[in-house]
Amino acid sequence: MWLQTARAGSGTWGHGLGKGRGDMKKRNPAVDYAMIVAGTFLIGFAIKNIYDPVSMVTGGVSGVAIIAKELWSVPLWLTNTVLNIPLFAAGFFFCGWRFIKRTLFATVMLSVSLYVLPEASYLGSDLFLSALFGGIISGVGTGLVFLTSCTTGGTDLLAALIQKRLKHYTLAQIMQVLDGLIVIAGASVFGIRSALYALIAIFCVAKVTDGLIEGLKFSKQAYIISDVYGQIADAIMERMGRGVTSLEARGMYSDQEKKMLFCVVSKKEIVQIREIVAEFDPKAFVIVSDAREVFGEGFIEFH
Repeated sequence: MWLQTARAGSGTWGHGLGKGRGDMKKRNPAVDYAMIVAGTFLIGFAIKNIYDPVSMVTGGVSGVAIIAKELWSVPLWLTNTVLNIPLFAAGFFFCGWRFIKRTLFATVMLSVSLYVLPEASYLGSDLFLSALFGGIISGVGTGLVFLTSCTTGGTDLLAALIQKRLKHYTLAQIMQVLDGLIVIAGASVFGIRSALYALIAIFCVAKVTDGLIEGLKFSKQAYIISDVYGQIADAIMERMGRGVTSLEARGMYSDQEKKMLFCVVSKKEIVQIREIVAEFDPKAFVIVSDAREVFGEGFIEFH
């Protein structure tokens, strides 16, 4: 049963003292667009300077573009632009302009990066290093773009549309399936050896993308049972600027009513929580667990 917070005015679980809801600010759109530019150029670098020199088809529209370049000498940026047109039409119909406008910007920036980046090969003909570092670089770029609530078009956009119906799958998981199908097509052009290394790259992209997205949302939640709960709650709020919630609890062995404190903090702050509890009550009972996603003041803001 929910009760009052440990001290009046502490507000929500995760924000500092004296901060009201009116202080919650959304991320500056300029930051989002800067992340999109950085992310798309990282993806463009991986495509043009790592995958393409070794003829590695890693899926997506970029993979189709590499195949088209090999078969018909079509520039990478041109294939990327043309194939996205029907996908954007579908995206506008199902997701609306608000979603599409950023994705359109990301797609344009990816085409720009493929056009302006110089033709160069930095890893030679080493397929393993190309798959590994190409996957990491592309995964970071994809994660940065996804964090702004948009995609780079292509199979990213298609995956987002599919996830509208299949919400129990992550974007990265859906992309793995779509990219796998394109890799199979690439194997018929460049051979099975290149395709097998491409699967390593796809795996790296998915893991890095998921890690970047989920890692930034990852927090810790702590339940604290102590007879000096008031002192502990005050110390957490005053020293850490974090909110604390008081819950009613009953010990089934002793059949006594107790107060249990609940708070959510970042991963690095959980050490300070332990130190505060140990300072006031070394015999306190503390339960720490992972909080997959935390929305609200002091954590991920609602958009």
